Amino acid sequence: MVNFKLTRSGQSLIELLLVIAFAGIVIPALFTGFISSRDGKAQTSQRLLAVPLLLEAQEAVRIVREKDWNNFSVNGTYHPVISANTFSLAQGVENVNGFTRSIVISDVAPFDPSIKKVSSSVSWTTPYTSSVSSVVYLSRYLNNAAWVQTTESDFNAGIKIGVTVTNADGGEVVLGAGGGANWCEPNLSIAALDLPKQGVANAITAIQGRVFAGTGENASGVSFANVNISNANPPVASILGTFDGYKTNDVFGETTYAYLATDNNSKEIVIINLSSPPYTEAGHFNAPGNGNGDSIFVSGTTGYMTAGSKLYNFDLANKNGSRPLLDSDGVSLAGTGKKVFVVGSYAYVAVDSTNSQLQIIDVSNQANLTVVGSTTVNGQQGRDIFVNETGTRVYLATAVSEAQKELFIIDVSTKTGSRPVVGSYDTNGMNPKGITVVPGNRAIIVGTSGEEYQAVNITNEELPIRCGGLEINTGVNGVASVLETDGDAYSYIITGDANSELKIIAGGPGGAFSTSGTLESSTFDAQKSAAFYRIYPNFQKPSQTDIAFQVAGADTNPDTGDCTGIAFSFVGPDGTSATRFLDAGTIPMNVSGDYKNPARCFRYKAYLTTTDITQSPTLYDVTVNYSP
Repeated sequence: MVNFKLTRSGQSLIELLLVIAFAGIVIPALFTGFISSRDGKAQTSQRLLAVPLLLEAQEAVRIVREKDWNNFSVNGTYHPVISANTFSLAQGVENVNGFTRSIVISDVAPFDPSIKKVSSSVSWTTPYTSSVSSVVYLSRYLNNAAWVQTTESDFNAGIKIGVTVTNADGGEVVLGAGGGANWCEPNLSIAALDLPKQGVANAITAIQGRVFAGTGENASGVSFANVNISNANPPVASILGTFDGYKTNDVFGETTYAYLATDNNSKEIVIINLSSPPYTEAGHFNAPGNGNGDSIFVSGTTGYMTAGSKLYNFDLANKNGSRPLLDSDGVSLAGTGKKVFVVGSYAYVAVDSTNSQLQIIDVSNQANLTVVGSTTVNGQQGRDIFVNETGTRVYLATAVSEAQKELFIIDVSTKTGSRPVVGSYDTNGMNPKGITVVPGNRAIIVGTSGEEYQAVNITNEELPIRCGGLEINTGVNGVASVLETDGDAYSYIITGDANSELKIIAGGPGGAFSTSGTLESSTFDAQKSAAFYRIYPNFQKPSQTDIAFQVAGADTNPDTGDCTGIAFSFVGPDGTSATRFLDAGTIPMNVSGDYKNPARCFRYKAYLTTTDITQSPTLYDVTVNYSP
């Protein structure tokens, strides 16, 4: 057995080794701590110096933004400088006592130049690389501008159709009266006009400031008369010019051209240039076969005509020479097409037939017209029709019948199949020849025998009732109506009176309001490209009335460099023409297409409607916020 004995000298050696080992561990750690403590204090000191530089950069940005947005809003890298006791921004980064400072201005959204992203930073490299930074988003809100329309002169500078500007409360827009007279109290107080020669006028149409008349029952009259209607109260009618050489069965008129449906077998439609008298024949359309032109309607660059039991369409992109047929064989009707009326993609034809008095033709495919719907009204013969602007109602006049009624209101909101009659009216012995519908839910039906001019209240479609009329013993061969932009309303009739064929009758709802109207504002020129943000209309909307808005932005005219002579495309809150603002709302942004925002030129459009002609919405003011 071996025994070990630890001596005093061996114990001391072990203790020494333990001390050395401990020192090897602790002393480096202490050293590192001392060094880190020293560097940490330096880094903290650097950070304490960097933060005020960052705050100074942020303050400089705000001061420059508030002083002049245009000097602030250019993208790039900047640093602050003091000039004239205030801050400004200079390009590039800067070095300040070992610190690098920068301010980077950039876009937030591609469509909005009035919001900027600002990234500020201060960096340093000793004792080791580090930085402090901030990101803010700034808008031009402090100097946001507003375009306000609120006075009578503001609104009168716009384009008014069916509305009027009053000054009961400093300037406001309401629906127009639709004429100072009453449709239900017609009279012949306005001077009549004698058309040239002694022919019997039997065709009429009208636009604002013009009446187009033709004769066709005998050869004693001119084929066509262009009549000027002055914008006076009462209006004055005068002959601007005439054209002769054909017997006219129907007429359609535009500002610069008139279209005659004639009995000439090689020129059933004759196109007249109205640029200056004496009027000349510009072109014609020769329908297939040897029939007569019975009726004519023009929609856009397409003409529609009836010849016997056929409906044809022809190209009017050019008015000169022989105009080409579009549908090679046209479309067959149930009888003689007495009158054609086109709204949108459909043509409506009054048919002289005991089987079908109204036929609806789909004209969306110009090369293949197709009958899609019809209405039969107890075997009577169609004479004339009027279609409302939405294409949902047809007002059909038929030949006189002792057993049946002669005016029918037909629901054509759906085009296909057999279309239902909503209501009907008995003319009480009058043989109808023409019909029109005027503001205030009134229909005017004219003809021969009985009471030749009758005003019908169609507010209750199921039960139309007579509300006024005139006896014109020479008979009335046609009627047209116009609601002028200043609110005056007239019907124009052509009669069998050879000494004063054209007569003018003032109309209106008798002090009540028109059913609809629009105000298109004057143009606002922002002088430079601006972002338009919100529209704030202020209005009153009684029960059974409505008001809505659209906006339009556009670039300047490249020829003039300003906002004159440019076309505006109006849109609603979704950026399309299909929607309207019903109250305050955000104006959509867009940089392509006809509607632009940002833009320099801006307009709004207000749509006023009522289903109760005793009430109108009232527009008090419109505010539009924008910023360059």
